[in-house]
Amino acid sequence: MDITNTLLGMKHNGHQQFLAALIPNIPMESILGIKTPPLRSLAKSLRNTPDAERFLHQLPHRYFEENQLHVFLLNPMQDITAAFSHIHAFLPYVDNWATCDSLAPKCFRKHHEALLRQIPLWLQSNHTYTIRFGIKCLMNEFLDTDFDPRYLQMVSEIRSEEYYINMMQAWYFATALAKQYDAALPYLTADRLPIRVHNKTIQKAIESYRIPAEHKAILRTYKHTRSGRKPLPSQESAISIT
Repeated sequence: MDITNTLLGMKHNGHQQFLAALIPNIPMESILGIKTPPLRSLAKSLRNTPDAERFLHQLPHRYFEENQLHVFLLNPMQDITAAFSHIHAFLPYVDNWATCDSLAPKCFRKHHEALLRQIPLWLQSNHTYTIRFGIKCLMNEFLDTDFDPRYLQMVSEIRSEEYYINMMQAWYFATALAKQYDAALPYLTADRLPIRVHNKTIQKAIESYRIPAEHKAILRTYKHTRSGRKPLPSQESAISIT
């Protein structure tokens, strides 16, 4: 089976323009315009076949949908060693946020110790989406029962001008404020984040339905403005804002 030709037969020009608007940093000609459900169905039909194994080794891919299909073939993997091998080969070719954020192997949940050995390597990469993936793994897997405050520090120490890294840092800290509020809040009160990450964290947290109104009111007082940060009122005063 020629998987690329199969994908070419599924292309949809109207959806191509929609995707191009969502992922502006990759050329439109690299997008076929295939919706996610058909891609998932194709991945399911290919799973554990020789065609799928060949496809996973045919890197780099040309089309966005090939990368998405690659992800949908990796996500169900149960063997953590095989998953890491494929991920290390694939990550250098990830060139957009959608592919990066779709990559979430189910086996990670059962292998946190092994995953924690890999995440620092991803965070130290020079590749935008490898770093973003490492942050996303900490957000998805280590903000609940296996949380440790040092993971907040790991993400806070990343310094980058890359938009898609900064936005993932903000997403991580906004999620941390929802799940580990007391541990995450000092990173805002003590100005321990780059200003763009700091303000975007507050924006995302305020937009979140998981964060209570009284916490949102307090967070608003820490947003940086052009004239400096707003002064922090007492907690009772901050709560009364709402």
